[in-house]
Amino acid sequence: YPATSSFDPLEKIARWCLIGNVVLAIPQFIVIYTLGLVAEVLAFVAWIVALFTGKVPEGILGPIAMYIRYSTRVGVYAGFLTEDYPPFTFSTSFTDPGDYPHVRVDFTPQFEGRNRLTIFFRLLMVIPHFIVIAILGIGVAISYIIAWFAVLFTGKWPVGLRNFIIGVQRWSTRLNAYTYLLTDEYPPFSTS
Repeated sequence: YPATSSFDPLEKIARWCLIGNVVLAIPQFIVIYTLGLVAEVLAFVAWIVALFTGKVPEGILGPIAMYIRYSTRVGVYAGFLTEDYPPFTFSTSFTDPGDYPHVRVDFTPQFEGRNRLTIFFRLLMVIPHFIVIAILGIGVAISYIIAWFAVLFTGKWPVGLRNFIIGVQRWSTRLNAYTYLLTDEYPPFSTS
């Protein structure tokens, strides 16, 4: 798929990360909120441009890719899956710059030859994905609660729970790439 997300898990997680990561991520959440507003405006502009021209300028898609990458990194950190603080980097490249060692998010965007019909109906086409992601989100919340106690007592993430959460995050990354017009390829209903 044109949007990929990979995660290199740690063997052990420090117990302080259970609460510390969420508190330390507050400045990151403020940045994500601001970048999200910019990404939504750019996606709307990209939608209009693509409807009329059948292509989207690289300068519009770069900041959207940066927003998706940035929010993925912060989500992994705030979810106490890693101890490394995500950098405040704003690279608009489509290939991950590699400055955050445990999380990699790469894109192969589509600039020209865009399908105007699927772009016009994009928000309707993603509704089935949003329904499934919402249902999986309940499972993710329950998994985080169980994992919180597991990390508290053992210092390790249960592998199955971690893989499930990372799989849903990977699905969400692909869905965001499609929703924000980085690609016309419909994302698969898959966590792998």
